[in-house]
Amino acid sequence: MTDLQPIIIKKKAAHGGHHGGAWKVAYADFVTAMMALFIVLWLLNTSKPTQEAVGGYFRDPKGTANKKGTDHPDAGNAGAAKKDDMSKLEEKLVKSIQQMAGFEKLKDQVEMTITAEGLKIELMESPKGTFFENGKAQATDTLTDVLKVISGEVSKLPNPILIEGHTDGKPYAEDAPYSNWELSADRANTARRVMETNGVRPDQVSEVRGFADRHLRKPENPEDASNRRVTLLIGYSLKKDSPGVVYDGKVPLSAPEAGPAAGKVPNKDSESKEVAGK
Repeated sequence: MTDLQPIIIKKKAAHGGHHGGAWKVAYADFVTAMMALFIVLWLLNTSKPTQEAVGGYFRDPKGTANKKGTDHPDAGNAGAAKKDDMSKLEEKLVKSIQQMAGFEKLKDQVEMTITAEGLKIELMESPKGTFFENGKAQATDTLTDVLKVISGEVSKLPNPILIEGHTDGKPYAEDAPYSNWELSADRANTARRVMETNGVRPDQVSEVRGFADRHLRKPENPEDASNRRVTLLIGYSLKKDSPGVVYDGKVPLSAPEAGPAAGKVPNKDSESKEVAGK
């Protein structure tokens, strides 16, 4: 009788399958967390400009978010008046105009407003004609003197200037070859020439517009003298798609303290408060 040999079955240990590569994933997560911790600790000990630059990069990798980083086209344009500087420019202009001879006659005809586009300066006519003779585009000595003061400050900046001309709603004769369109454009160009004569660079003027009576200041009274005006807009050096500032109210030149806090009104439909001259 043949002796039967025992059958031996060998099993392979599943040690490797039990652990697998999970430890590598856990270790990678740990290293990533440590790196993030070290970056945060480093940022907490850096200067504020560096923190803002890093934050701007993560908001926009091109470095254009809120003008942080170094890739923004205006990064080297340090002399341009930005949002925070417009109130300072406004204060300088107000003080300079207040020192002009005959300021009392002008205090209700010059108004400055900080808008989302920049510093807007409106030179509004009186019924008798302060800056231009009625129906003409020839600058008076008063307009020349005011624009000299404004040009002296604005010409120091690289900021663009936009000039607009406006008329009232009273039309010329129907058969006249000249209309409010020509008059508004000619008055804006007259202001441009005076400013360029007094220091403003030709390439600093970005646009000259004539609106005729299409943007009346007082639409309820189309023939009111204040509808006849020249508007100067000192723009920011930012791109058009960059964030601007919130409307900051009207600041009449008659306010005793210059600056955005003087003479504010809550909305543009309210009349400016006259503080001085009462």
